[in-house]
Amino acid sequence: MTILSTLQRAFEQKNALKVISGLHNFDRDNVAAVVKAAEIGGATFVDIAADADLIRMAKQLTQLPICVSAVEPEKFVMAVAAGADMIEIGNFDSFYAQGRRFEAPEVLELTQSTRALLPNVLLSVTVPHILALDEQVALAEALVNAGADIIQTEGGTSAAPVSPGVLGLIEKAAPTLAAAHEISHAVDVPVLCASGISSATAPLAIASGAAGVGVGSAINKLDNELAMIAAVRAIVESMHTSQVRV
Repeated sequence: MTILSTLQRAFEQKNALKVISGLHNFDRDNVAAVVKAAEIGGATFVDIAADADLIRMAKQLTQLPICVSAVEPEKFVMAVAAGADMIEIGNFDSFYAQGRRFEAPEVLELTQSTRALLPNVLLSVTVPHILALDEQVALAEALVNAGADIIQTEGGTSAAPVSPGVLGLIEKAAPTLAAAHEISHAVDVPVLCASGISSATAPLAIASGAAGVGVGSAINKLDNELAMIAAVRAIVESMHTSQVRV
């Protein structure tokens, strides 16, 4: 399947940025602010909840590709009909606090079911960070064989940073960075490094093998649109201009 041209270029240049409003975020004003900030700040695409009204609103606000996240394949059919450009099985972080786990067999089954319903839509799938690293790699390989076009990593909720400042940001990003490193060496599709990523760690994600990053709470939790725009721009600039030194 051909990746949308703007995404393909960004993935090839290893500077794709997905701004995530939140799988459970149905606050119209907040989603609108996130979408507008993503466009103005220079993001590559946006990721919103599977809601037809939100999708139609986002299509009016931005020319960026719109990704819709869900964990129920049937919702994707509605989302694509409403105008979604691509779909994402994942952004599991919001479920963990509820005690909801996603194991490898379920994620693979969701991918297979989604592909059966929508064989030609660009599909991203998150690999749960609750799996051991070798299990994450094995699942990523199986997901690609099942039709995933993009693999997304996560891990911010499992991190327990103890240091302040930049060191703490690196500690928070460590699980998803490790997953991106291992998975990117095992699959031949773009890997998007998400969960716990900031402007300080986005370049580290690229150095770890990711083709781009996904950022959610670092942007959608801010209390005004100007701050959101500034946060998006900072991440974009960090990937475009930073030379990683390790």
